[in-house]
Amino acid sequence: MMAKGQGKITFDSTLKSMDTEEFIDIHFYRPIGYRWALFFNRLNISPNAVTIASIVIGVAAGICFYDTSLKINLTGMLLLVWANSYDSADGQLARMSGKTSQFGRTLDGLCGIAWFVAIYAALSLRLFPTWGFWIWILAAITGFFHGKQTEMADYYRTIHLYFLKGKASSELTDSSTLQAKSATLSWKRNFIHKFSVYYYAMYTKDQESWTPGFQQMMRLLREKFPEEAPERFRKSFREKSLPLMKYTNICSFNTRVIALFVALLINLPWLYFLFELTVLNAILIYMVIRHERMCKNFVNQLKSGNYD
Repeated sequence: MMAKGQGKITFDSTLKSMDTEEFIDIHFYRPIGYRWALFFNRLNISPNAVTIASIVIGVAAGICFYDTSLKINLTGMLLLVWANSYDSADGQLARMSGKTSQFGRTLDGLCGIAWFVAIYAALSLRLFPTWGFWIWILAAITGFFHGKQTEMADYYRTIHLYFLKGKASSELTDSSTLQAKSATLSWKRNFIHKFSVYYYAMYTKDQESWTPGFQQMMRLLREKFPEEAPERFRKSFREKSLPLMKYTNICSFNTRVIALFVALLINLPWLYFLFELTVLNAILIYMVIRHERMCKNFVNQLKSGNYD
């Protein structure tokens, strides 16, 4: 079975791009997700249903990390791997079936939040007898920065894909457009649609606040090239942006979960919080500084007429 109007379904056709794929994903989660996607597509199961299943499994995984039993922790690890294979499958299924939507992107973003809220709560309850109330403060601070790490990693990948695939095939948008769209919708009549657009607008607005250099570059591009940035500019941007993709992947799922699993296996779960606050925050700061510097260089080039 294949989506109407699409060609033959292949593994490569279900990927966003090789530029933005992480090693473990491309060699483990994506092949598994592809097989799940084929199975769900045959049964005509929607990508959103797969995402919801992923949320349930991931939350169950998080609950398993409350217990100090290694056996139960290992069960949680397997459940989390299963949940992430579904999280891979939902995007692959959406591209395979052509069933992409704003709500699907919002639901997919909420998926990771639900997993890690459960994981943070379970670890905090586990450590509470030793740490007391302080563990909740540590978890809250870590959770805040966790959100920033994944938020910016997602934004930089979306930006890279914009210049790789072009405006028409990109998910890159701006908060003002989304807010205007949200204003046309009613909470009473279009609750789910309005919620997804409103949430995505707030999410995008926060990403924009961290990237003033990129926002200035995009304003200049739109002024000079209203339809599409010239291919010479797009190629140059991709070449500069590509080395940053490995850092966006480190700030996503796989690296942090390896750190989580190690911390659980040695029964020192607080080390996971420490890893996020030190290693991943250092990478976040490096990503932001390097991306902003890159965009400011492009601003100078655009102002000097290099791409006219």
